[in-house]
Amino acid sequence: MARRIDVTGTDGVRLAAWEFGDPPKPDAHPGSQDTPGVLLLHGLMGRASHWAPTARWLSERHRAIALDQRGHGRSDKPAGAAYTREAYVDDAEAALEQLGLSRAVLIGHAMGALTAWQLAARRPDLVSGVVICDMRASALGAASQREWAEWFKAWPVPFATLADVRKWFGEDDPWVERPNPARGEFYAEVMHECEDGWRPVFDPEQMLRTRETWVYDAHWEELAQVRCPALVVRGLDGELGRAEAQEMVRVLPRGQYAEVADAGHLVHYDQPEGWRTAVEPFLDAVWA
Repeated sequence: MARRIDVTGTDGVRLAAWEFGDPPKPDAHPGSQDTPGVLLLHGLMGRASHWAPTARWLSERHRAIALDQRGHGRSDKPAGAAYTREAYVDDAEAALEQLGLSRAVLIGHAMGALTAWQLAARRPDLVSGVVICDMRASALGAASQREWAEWFKAWPVPFATLADVRKWFGEDDPWVERPNPARGEFYAEVMHECEDGWRPVFDPEQMLRTRETWVYDAHWEELAQVRCPALVVRGLDGELGRAEAQEMVRVLPRGQYAEVADAGHLVHYDQPEGWRTAVEPFLDAVWA
């Protein structure tokens, strides 16, 4: 089960945090200090529920909370709010403090991983470890941003049914090289039913605004400032190449490396057992 805890992000944006446990630990409540735990940060277009399988095994021994970041999931999506790198990092910092997560491990996927290592660099007093899942440190450039804008335009929204969502993102999307049912399920989870069919819970324009605040810059400098243990995880078919991942490990003062076979960009989602095998020993060592 998961219970919702509202968090106030920077500039007053209301964020939905989800604490997983069956049942949640009795002492796990906002304001409980020195409670070891983990904050899970999804990627662009994701939502906290994508972390549910990970959060459930984490919650067997630790406090596990996943955050719907601004513009995503059940959190607020104000049109005039900031969707900058600083805003996302500030929100994660506010979440750690308001949830009483002292010396937490941050686990982030894609954009969430960038937020995690930028916060670890800024606030080493709040973070005891970082897991970086399939996020590049190099600049992606203007061409990448244009490709994303064209991709959003290609979505055949509204979708008539969730089955149509699963089929398009799992099979028909031009970005899919071979059928990927897990990808279809991933995107079905970020759709909601409207009067005319199924549409994303996020605003694609906000997603592009969010993305443009990191794609033009490299992020190696912040990696070098992460002093806690850090694990870089990639799927063999993901977006983060092996050479870049290993260079990230070299730049990180206490970096480690793991890869998951038969996994693409959505490592934790499409190969949950391989993901756990890669991550759990690292977490055990940090918490030991």
